[in-house]
Amino acid sequence: MSPVYNVIPVPIEKIRANSYNPNAVAPPEMKLLELSVWEDGYTMPTVCYYNQNEGYFDIVDGYHRYSLMNPKSKYFSKRIFDRENGCLPVTEIKKDINNRMASTIRHNRARGSHSIELMVNIVAELKQSGMSDAWIMRHIGMDADELLRLQQISGLASLFLNKEFSTSKD
Repeated sequence: MSPVYNVIPVPIEKIRANSYNPNAVAPPEMKLLELSVWEDGYTMPTVCYYNQNEGYFDIVDGYHRYSLMNPKSKYFSKRIFDRENGCLPVTEIKKDINNRMASTIRHNRARGSHSIELMVNIVAELKQSGMSDAWIMRHIGMDADELLRLQQISGLASLFLNKEFSTSKD
């Protein structure tokens, strides 16, 4: 059954942002998001992974919705925080870090654009953790040319280990 059928209210202080989200939202769109959540309520839960060892929910998708509730965020909305009693609606997924990163990218790509620099970092991290090009392309929704470009941008020679390249002809 899909995680969305089990939405739970989680106190904002028990939720943490991930370090790999490449999505960025401009200030005017954040104002619109705040208005949307104020007018319509939270209509989509934040997707999280529960880190049992540390007792926190790590965000997989929904960072900007979380930002509205986070008193440390420049986008904090006291009126939403108060209305929601400091809790954010959360659904939990149970995946390892590589699959959580892939989930974040899929969620973001389905909605719009995000930072190339952070995408490069994610590809580098996935490659360094042993994920194959085929795994990355399948799980993040990239084609081979896009993956190659991100690997080239990174400048990390290790991303090209075990690759066959043709020699140029004079």
